[in-house]
Amino acid sequence: MRQAKKHTPLLSCMHPDRIEAGCDEAGRGCLAGPVFAAAVVLKPEFRCEGLNDSKQLPERERSRLRPVIEQNALCYAVEMCTPDEIDELNILWASVKAMHKALDRLTVTPDHILIDGNRFHPFQQIPYTCVIKGDGKYLSIAAASVLAKTYRDEYMQNLHNQFPVYGWARNKGYPTITHREAIRQHGITVHHRKTFHLIEKQLTFEW
Repeated sequence: MRQAKKHTPLLSCMHPDRIEAGCDEAGRGCLAGPVFAAAVVLKPEFRCEGLNDSKQLPERERSRLRPVIEQNALCYAVEMCTPDEIDELNILWASVKAMHKALDRLTVTPDHILIDGNRFHPFQQIPYTCVIKGDGKYLSIAAASVLAKTYRDEYMQNLHNQFPVYGWARNKGYPTITHREAIRQHGITVHHRKTFHLIEKQLTFEW
């Protein structure tokens, strides 16, 4: 009988003697909607069964974890950059700007910042470390990943109620076949990212 692959426990921090904030974003690959980012400072004793990179978790599990993170984190903040900001800055730097917004709202100033990914702009001269696939390595980044994803999904669900033809309740603005077909039939909204290839055939995926 095939055994299930065991998940390696996430690390609680990179520097035990510092206050660390983990940052991650959600929505970089979407055709519509903002990009969201979260910054989370966890208590040193924080542990959470099942917490992992939000992309590896089903929606129900992300929804379960969100209040656990919010109620037990030392502090957290969630922010976004609009489609207009994304078109102006490009998606990478709009994601970083959203992270800066979230960090700026933290009620505790971190001594060190852990960033998911490999690019970042310095924030208030606070030392930072970029960690590729960090949301599957550090608790604080994974927590930020869950918050960014759940807040963004909630936002897109509300937009779906106004623009149901695009199927955002299901695809959350990502480039699915049905989303692209709806753009072909109905055009775009103010929530679409105009600098993205909105109807060009590209790799698509369903959520």
